[in-house]
Order: sequence, then C-alpha cells, then structure tokens
Amino acid sequence: MPTHISRIPALAGLLAVLGLAAPLQAAQVPFNDSWKVQRFSLFSGNDYGFGGDSLSVASDGTVSIAYRPLSEGAWGAESAGWSWSVSQGVPATDLTQKGGDDRNLALYFVFLPEARAEELKGASITRLLNEDDIRALVYVWGGDHARGAVLPSPYLGARGKTVVLRPAGTGSHRENVDLAADYARAFGGSPEALVGIAVSGDSDDTDSMIRADVSGLTVN
Repeated sequence: MPTHISRIPALAGLLAVLGLAAPLQAAQVPFNDSWKVQRFSLFSGNDYGFGGDSLSVASDGTVSIAYRPLSEGAWGAESAGWSWSVSQGVPATDLTQKGGDDRNLALYFVFLPEARAEELKGASITRLLNEDDIRALVYVWGGDHARGAVLPSPYLGARGKTVVLRPAGTGSHRENVDLAADYARAFGGSPEALVGIAVSGDSDDTDSMIRADVSGLTVN
C-alpha cells in the first residue's frame, strides 16, 4: 500500500484527538421543490421560477419570500456564495425604514441553537422569523447605503441584521460571504446551526418592478 494512503487514518485520528474537524465541503443548494413561497397578502406576491441551478424573481409592486430548510449536514456552514443579476430594479431606499425599505433582492441566512433547530424542523419561515432564538443575516442588493454596511432590521429587531452587498442598481455579480465573520460583527460570538435560506424581492412600497435571478447558491 502506498505510504501516503496509509497515513490517512492516522491523520484522521490526530484531528479527532486535537478536536479538529475536516472542513465542510461546498454544497450546492438547488432551487427545487424544497422551496416554499410565503405570501404576506392573499391578493399579491412575487413570481418565483425554480429552475434547479437558478431562481428567477419577478416583483410588480409586491413582496413575498421563498424559503427552504437545510439538511443537518449543512448546519455547520460558515460561508456561502451565489451569483445574482438584476435587469430591472427598485429605486434607492432607506433599508432601516419600516414600510419604506424596498430592495431588489435579499438572501436570508437563518441560524438557531442546535437543540432548538431540532425542535423546529419543518417550521415555516414566518414561524422561524418570530422565534426569539433565531438570528438572521440578510444580505441585500438595494438601498442607498455603502457596500459592507451592517444595519438594524426594521422588522426583526435584535434577531436580524441587514448586510448591504450592492446598493440599488442593475447588473450581474458573484458574491462570496463569510457567514462566521459577519455573524460576529452583527451579533457577537459564533454562528450556531444554519437551518435555512430564504430569498425575497420587495417592491411594494415604491410600487416599482423587479426582474432578477439568483444562481449557483452554495454553502460550506
């Protein structure tokens, strides 16, 4: 047997003794039927097109949110990446203003203490966002704030923070975010279980239109 192969079990044992885990491999998060759309009005909502690797978002003076839970194998994820593009978007807004915070796209990364995550498996996004124990990092393309700004959420209070990645505008970009570092900046400490991800478009306050998509979503 080649020497380098025989060393693999020994290395794994050493990592276990030292309390070190092998790094989590990047996992694709497909846009499939695991996603559920939550409307905030019986009469209006965004149109989401789930296409496997990509998600299209059309919003015409509307707002709603699409959410999917993550498997336990992804609960320890500390970074994420995705591509997004906007061909038509909302004007610049104040993302701290309740009822006036339209944005092109927002990606929510939802965290819970592991014991609570076990209890809330299968819960809806509206249930989760009302839980005292949740923490949500909301990465946003929109608003009139500088890239990298960490803002209070007008809806989630201490449970959520908005992280601005792109101000209002159009174009296409690839994003790679350090969830652990952003969590520490926003809430202090280390993230717990990453239980789910949500995507939203919001154009109801400005009565405008969004045409956008998200693709290549991964966590690791």
